[in-house]
Amino acid sequence: MVRLYPPVEPAFGSTTVPSMPTANALDTLRSRGLVVDTTDEDVLREHLEEPRTFYAGFDPSAPSLHVGSLVGIMVMSWLQRAGHRPIALAGGATGRIGDPTFNDEERNLMDEDTVTANLAGIRHQFGLVLDMDQALLVDNHDWTRDVPLLEFLRDIGKHFSVNHLISRESIRRRLEDREQGISYTEFSYGLLQAFDYDHLFATYGCTLQCGGSDQWGNIIGGVDLIRRRRGERVHALTWPLVEGSDGKKFSKSAGNAPWLDAAVTSSFAYYQWWLNTDDRDVERFLKIFTFLDPKEIAEVVVAHEANPDQREGQKRLAIETTRIIHGDEGVRSAEQATGVLFGNTPVTDLDDTTLAMAFEQAPTIELPRRDLEGGIGLLDLMTAAGASKSNGEARRLIAQGAVRINEERITDSSRTVGAADLATDTTLVLRVGKRRQFLARFV
Repeated sequence: MVRLYPPVEPAFGSTTVPSMPTANALDTLRSRGLVVDTTDEDVLREHLEEPRTFYAGFDPSAPSLHVGSLVGIMVMSWLQRAGHRPIALAGGATGRIGDPTFNDEERNLMDEDTVTANLAGIRHQFGLVLDMDQALLVDNHDWTRDVPLLEFLRDIGKHFSVNHLISRESIRRRLEDREQGISYTEFSYGLLQAFDYDHLFATYGCTLQCGGSDQWGNIIGGVDLIRRRRGERVHALTWPLVEGSDGKKFSKSAGNAPWLDAAVTSSFAYYQWWLNTDDRDVERFLKIFTFLDPKEIAEVVVAHEANPDQREGQKRLAIETTRIIHGDEGVRSAEQATGVLFGNTPVTDLDDTTLAMAFEQAPTIELPRRDLEGGIGLLDLMTAAGASKSNGEARRLIAQGAVRINEERITDSSRTVGAADLATDTTLVLRVGKRRQFLARFV
């Protein structure tokens, strides 16, 4: 369960996205902890002195990307800000197979409808961070689906040594598992990813592939394929698989990474997730997940370390990360919803959507709107909403002064509830004591 923290004081003001960095893009990424491995670093740095085309691939195994995917999108954004053209690749073909890299079990193969729906779900999320007017979005299914098997084996497969493939740690580990093993389908994944790089190089002049550090072997496979097949030199860069100080990687399988789709993870839940950041992770996450410049990050860290109980670092992190994905309006809604829970914002100041976010864990009952016309008895409403087990218990709670409608404390057990009691267009909040809230929505 996510721990809730009180609202953020607007001490830092708004922050505009920085202009193009003057440093080499590779140095910018290094300074923010976004580089693990590269091909020859000096050669890559020189290569990036001129505008280049690069790509990174994303797995469409879910209808939304998540915070773990955001690391790669931030890498792409910094490269784009330095003048390089990004290609965001949605793995419609490779996603139909499943990447065996450091997975202990073979994934279930997704059907066509699932892959298509997932691709549609994640396409717009690239545009939250990247300038898609200056970028390309491609699906590798477009250039693999019509390639004959014999042609693929002849033109691509002949450039790969089986001895070399099985020496990769991720595949070797699966081979050592006598019960699970690895299917030829998953074993071929690395060849398909290399084929992607070769295709993007030939079609768009793409000379840099980026990916998570667990993808190094697959990425180098593409570098080698282009060298062998075309006699050209291309480059590779990997970013870290980000973990919290608890050692858990942000991933779908771990269940500890919020989604980027607002329909799945609200701006409030997203904001609160970042407010839960461990003190030890604040500086690192500010570098990885925000566009704040190094000087400003240093100032935030100093303020945070001077008084950790005020959680200045987490507050700024929550503001900036939420702004990137949900915009200024998302930050405003998240702060308002947080303010309601800690008594700093009246529920009557909210709209339906923000109120629902603030109380998204609260039991909710829906009733016909017409019930409000003649008034509905408060005792009956409390029992229907689950705020009391019986009208008798509801009467005792009211007598004890433990019941409020929105912010109003109720003392009359014969009270009825009408349209004037709604906090928003449709909803009122029943509060019992300090910690129990219930929503009644009239539709």
